[in-house]
Amino acid sequence: MSFDVLDEHEQGELVRKWVRENWLSIATGIGLGLVLLFGWQQWRTHRANRNMDAAVLFDTLGTDIDKKDYDAAKAIAAKLKSEHAGTPYAALAAVREADIALQHGDAESAYASLEWAWEHAGIDALKATIGIDLARVQIARGKAQEALDLIDKLPKSGFEAATAELRGDALVVLGRKDDARTAYAEALAKLEPGAPNRNFLEMKLADLGAAPADAAPAKTVAEKKNS
Repeated sequence: MSFDVLDEHEQGELVRKWVRENWLSIATGIGLGLVLLFGWQQWRTHRANRNMDAAVLFDTLGTDIDKKDYDAAKAIAAKLKSEHAGTPYAALAAVREADIALQHGDAESAYASLEWAWEHAGIDALKATIGIDLARVQIARGKAQEALDLIDKLPKSGFEAATAELRGDALVVLGRKDDARTAYAEALAKLEPGAPNRNFLEMKLADLGAAPADAAPAKTVAEKKNS
């Protein structure tokens, strides 16, 4: 019999019978929905609390570095990396850890810290800035080709001038002066006229035998590679 042909009383009885027979499934479905909603809210609260804990630790890390208490700073960086690896604070702590290593002339430890930060940076802008630092350390370690390979993998996050300049630095070390000129000129073309590092970049270009006025490249290094 079609549900449509039943009168109002019969339809009501059918509905009530169906509810009686299926109340457990209905209750379970509602219960699961409430559990999922409660779990989501609890997870968000837990995540916010963990982010707050990480922020407090990172602030303490900065204070310790300012006081030159490097052992305490390194201990906090290690805690952030082990217990809060999913937060940006952990990646930033690894960068500060690398700074400490570089201040003590330890390029290998700096590289290890920056590599960890690079791998755990979830935001493109953060990954790009960390990648630039990592490439600089690679050049300092005599790994210019590795630095160049890394530069090509950097996210496009508004650091084109810094990336082009760094590419030029790596190319100079590799003895590829023509490509280095192009990279430096590309960096100059992307810099604002009043940028504080513009004069230094012009000096780099001039050292390669090119005048700063020649700063508009016909092709970028990337375009040369693809041509």
